[in-house]
Amino acid sequence: MDQQVKISVDEQGRLRRRPLVADLVSKRDDALLVTGLGGATYDVAAAGDSDKNFYFWGGMGLTAMTGLGVAIAQPDRRVVVITGDGDMMMGIGSLATIASAAPSNLAILVLDNERFGETGEQIGLSAGCTDMALMAKGAGFETTATLSTEEEIGSLPGLLYKTPGPVFVVAKVAPGNDERVLPSTDGAYLTRRFRDAL
Repeated sequence: MDQQVKISVDEQGRLRRRPLVADLVSKRDDALLVTGLGGATYDVAAAGDSDKNFYFWGGMGLTAMTGLGVAIAQPDRRVVVITGDGDMMMGIGSLATIASAAPSNLAILVLDNERFGETGEQIGLSAGCTDMALMAKGAGFETTATLSTEEEIGSLPGLLYKTPGPVFVVAKVAPGNDERVLPSTDGAYLTRRFRDAL
């Protein structure tokens, strides 16, 4: 059964990223979150800092593979990667490795605003012909989805937290950035904190 998701849309009916992420974080239970640099990290931090959040700084394209490592190391915990389309496209080759490893406890959520938000809101690759969910399917993911409407988004918590992985979901969200909420950027501290939480 789908969990109710609190929906917020812009004037054109596009999903607003920050309320969506806040709602998802509120439903995490004991899940570990690995976030991509930029908007995904700001949104998760805005929803409430936790020692079960691993914020990824300075390694664009590596977030999904970091999530894979955590999922393999913590097979009894649900691991959810939350990242942006630019980060995922930079590390798109990781999808084949993740599908091959087939961790049943891993889900990846790509917040796709079709922009390169950290470098000036230039039009991103997914605004054109690139379909990341189809690429994940081709890499070997059995469960993939692209969600863009209020009607579709109700399935998102179940996909991320309950569906056997690996799961790959693209949530099409409105462009634009909310105020930055910066957690610590000290990588050594964040690593120690995350390890201690495990």
